[in-house]
Amino acid sequence: RFSLLLLNLEEYYFEQHTANHIINKGCRDERKFRGSLKICSKSIIFEPDDNIQPIIKIPLRDCISIKAPEDNEANNPFTRDTSGGISVVCNQVFLIKERNVIAPYKTVRGRTEHLFQLDVAGKLGDVVQTLHQLYRASCLDKMGDQAAMITAILQSRLARTSFDKNRFQSISETLHMECKAEMVTPLVTNPGHVCVTDANLYFQPLNGYPKPVVQITLQNVRRIYKRRHGLMPLGLEVFCTENDLCSDIYLKFYNYQDRDELYFLIATYIENHITEHTAESYMLQWQRGHISNYQYLLHLNNLADRSCNDLSQYPVFPWIIADYSSSVLDLTKPETFRDLSKPIGALNKERLDRLLTRYQEMPEPKFMYGSHYSSPGYVLFYLVRVAPEYMLCLQNGKFDHADRMFNSLAETWKNCLDGATDFKELIPEFYENDSSFLVNTLKLDLGKKQGGKMVEDVELPPWASGPDDFLQKSQEALESQYVSEHLHEWIDLVFGYKQKGSEAVAAHNVFHPLTYEGGVDLNSIMDPNEKVALLTQILEFGQTPKQLFTIPHPRRIIPKLKTLSRTSSHSVSITESPVSPNEESFEDLTEESITLAWNNIAKLKLDEQYKIHKEAITGIAVTWNGSSVFTTSQDSTLKMFSKESKTIQRSVSFSNMALSSCLILPGDTTVISSSWDNHIYFYSVAFGRQQDILMGHDDAVSKICWRDGRLYSASWDSTVKVWHCVPGETLSNKKHHFDLLAELEHDVSVNTIDLNAANTILASGTKEGTISVWDVPTATTALVTRTECLNMLFCSFFCSDSRHLLSAGEDCCFKVIDVQTGMLISSVMADEPQRCFKWDGNTILSGSQSGELLIWDLLGGKVIERIKGHTGAVMSMWMNEQCNSVITGGEDKQLMFWKLQY
Repeated sequence: RFSLLLLNLEEYYFEQHTANHIINKGCRDERKFRGSLKICSKSIIFEPDDNIQPIIKIPLRDCISIKAPEDNEANNPFTRDTSGGISVVCNQVFLIKERNVIAPYKTVRGRTEHLFQLDVAGKLGDVVQTLHQLYRASCLDKMGDQAAMITAILQSRLARTSFDKNRFQSISETLHMECKAEMVTPLVTNPGHVCVTDANLYFQPLNGYPKPVVQITLQNVRRIYKRRHGLMPLGLEVFCTENDLCSDIYLKFYNYQDRDELYFLIATYIENHITEHTAESYMLQWQRGHISNYQYLLHLNNLADRSCNDLSQYPVFPWIIADYSSSVLDLTKPETFRDLSKPIGALNKERLDRLLTRYQEMPEPKFMYGSHYSSPGYVLFYLVRVAPEYMLCLQNGKFDHADRMFNSLAETWKNCLDGATDFKELIPEFYENDSSFLVNTLKLDLGKKQGGKMVEDVELPPWASGPDDFLQKSQEALESQYVSEHLHEWIDLVFGYKQKGSEAVAAHNVFHPLTYEGGVDLNSIMDPNEKVALLTQILEFGQTPKQLFTIPHPRRIIPKLKTLSRTSSHSVSITESPVSPNEESFEDLTEESITLAWNNIAKLKLDEQYKIHKEAITGIAVTWNGSSVFTTSQDSTLKMFSKESKTIQRSVSFSNMALSSCLILPGDTTVISSSWDNHIYFYSVAFGRQQDILMGHDDAVSKICWRDGRLYSASWDSTVKVWHCVPGETLSNKKHHFDLLAELEHDVSVNTIDLNAANTILASGTKEGTISVWDVPTATTALVTRTECLNMLFCSFFCSDSRHLLSAGEDCCFKVIDVQTGMLISSVMADEPQRCFKWDGNTILSGSQSGELLIWDLLGGKVIERIKGHTGAVMSMWMNEQCNSVITGGEDKQLMFWKLQY
């Protein structure tokens, strides 16, 4: 029955002793209860073994005396049963969980004496000495002095102990780091020792509660975040899942050096297992419909220091629905929804006018709202029915007044619109699947309202048939088209550019300055009492999330081809709907996302690298879901590399000649590789074997492309061939059938080819520097252009609108050609050859002969960023559709994974 929630805020639980609690010692009605005596920094707690009996909590500040019996009395054979006894005389006691019922604490005032008889009498002196120290601390007048003395006692205890290495999972584990820290859970922290080995993260509580050791296997860690706890950069939160709201452990350190060292150790271990996401990377996924509105808000909360373990920074979600009176919820009407472009305080114009008048008359620092939209009190207001002990902890053993409880959705929404000081938003639970927070399943006595009605379940709007239906409809509202079109406006207010400064003033979004990150520097406050008072005020008042965006958040790209709906697991399901042929496809609506990525391409960072080949890597192809990477090499092998397990899962050699490129057919079931042995090989991923061979050329095949069932192959035999390919059947051993549709003749070896987006124009580049542009339907040359000097072309690519073609070759020069006229319209000189590249029409990302990645401003004709990469030439480059993930293969045999870090 005991939990840390029985302690006061900012109180520590030090130790426990098995003991008897003797009441009315020596009297006729003497009673003895066996249980556990807990020594805490501000109280003595006795938990009886008998669940019927209440837990007794004695505040140290209310104690009159704490003493052991005199020695001569203890040695008296007639009073031998009092050995190990501690007498506590106090004038106030709290009785908790009587008959094991969660209810407000009962207060017993008046002088009472409690005798606690320890099982181990030898510990009596140490326990009494500890209690005397803590009692002296509790009697100090100022909170800052109390906190300082208790901290000194705690640190002394931590210094005298260390992590028990016998708790390691394996005797072969290597210790990397050990330090002191506290495990953070809502409203309480628990001090102890942290230990990191080569395999596990451990936390051993000083008091052994709730269990002797908490262990996290590093191999299971998926996400790790540095946290701001108590306004200080001392927190670290570890998740073993990708999308869960709650973490596996949250630690608070005593200095940021320990926190950062531990972060580095864990991050270094897991860097080959996970990909760290930025707000911008999630934004692009959200814009494209890859994650739901719910998932996106969850990720933003996580990145903005919001945690379920910190009620002063609990994840914040918006009110979405504004209609709590209709019998049917109509999600097609805009008036059903709250205006997401305004904070709660600005939704009611009359109230806002009054607040603005006060704001204008207020001296600096000014603020519009006297309370925040998220605070511990608001979180527990919503969750009291499932977390009653948290509410009792926060409110000193009391529930709130019955009329101020979370009684009705309609009432709560109305109060948020009209209340003079009520501006609260919602919490994630309103958009999840567990409706228990709306139901008084625990049968708690939450009081009686003024009308005489007991507080029971939350009253739901008429359009909800029950709690589960309410959550289902709330989820549907959150994922509705209206919210998808306007959610970016709310993000601007809470996480974005309207959070601070002049934009916040214009948006009527100004809260007390102490709620903002950086609003106060605790280290600059020398007076410990002032510091404790200020910190307590801020934590109880609530905190504004960390600002994630400083420019307007882009809108979501709403597909006309597909509609979004969220399943119960908060994943996104795509439903096909008929569209007319002239409507834009979903893929055409991603320009904004791609532009954002290219605008930040200079922030490309090396994420991880692996040496998986024995010679230079010549080709890279990635499955649709990004889980597997296929590579070809001059060592003659095609390899399949798993991004999840970080291992080579397949390695196949078709001949003893080098492979030059590879691609994956739609569906991710077949990989095609081109070889210097004049052949093109088809490899079945599902069956792990060679499926077919196309012997289509008389010299090495240099490059292949696949579009709409057609294979395009370039060769040193001076041809580009276009094949119609009818897939084979692996199970029946039926071979692919190839029809040669066209043969495009050149004068010399062809090194590179590319097709435009519409698959109507093909560009080919030769070893002598000639670029030919072909009309694919007629298989005739539209134009031929020759570069200024006869140098081999490495690669050429169309821009997205197909109007321009960019090429790079041995002459160290980028050339932009107008496809219609063949005119050279731009030329940029590099200081060395650029072997491969990607571009968006304005910016180039290239891989150089020396191994660097270079970012070019094409219009400015200059390099804007150099990024160290390979130790030899960058031979191949792959970029995802969102343009925020890049993979390069080098002459140094390394495969490097790059990601944008905005």
